[in-house]
Amino acid sequence: MDKLNIICVDDEREVLNAVLKDLSPLDAYFQVEGCESADEALALMDELDAAGEYVALLISDHVMPGKTGVELLTEVSQDVRFAQTKKVLLTGQATHQDTIAAINQARIESYFEKPWQAEALLARARSLVTEYLFDKGMDYEPWLDALDNSVIYRRLT
Repeated sequence: MDKLNIICVDDEREVLNAVLKDLSPLDAYFQVEGCESADEALALMDELDAAGEYVALLISDHVMPGKTGVELLTEVSQDVRFAQTKKVLLTGQATHQDTIAAINQARIESYFEKPWQAEALLARARSLVTEYLFDKGMDYEPWLDALDNSVIYRRLT
């Protein structure tokens, strides 16, 4: 079975731990990883790709030292290896211009403001991973219990 990964990026450990906790119901099905910087996330993505694994979802904060979340998500969207990777900006400090750049340049699928609703983030993660599987043409059945049935129904009809 293919290995699917979800990567969460935030330079504040407390926030990163909260995101990982909110996504913990997916731990039984996917590898959910936390990174504290854009560079750490990019290095992990390179490792996973080299190992033949897939990055289904990348959730990133915006304001971080070094590269911002928008810069990270834009870089990932321009990398052909991760063309189908779904991207979410999760931040409390993005300006209007940052948000426009995230949509137009990084082609994010979702935007969440801090503080976020745990149930909404988890539901969106499920739906985006489901979309990823269909976009990649992968068999979704091994992960059926963790996926969004409404997306499956919409994609199959």
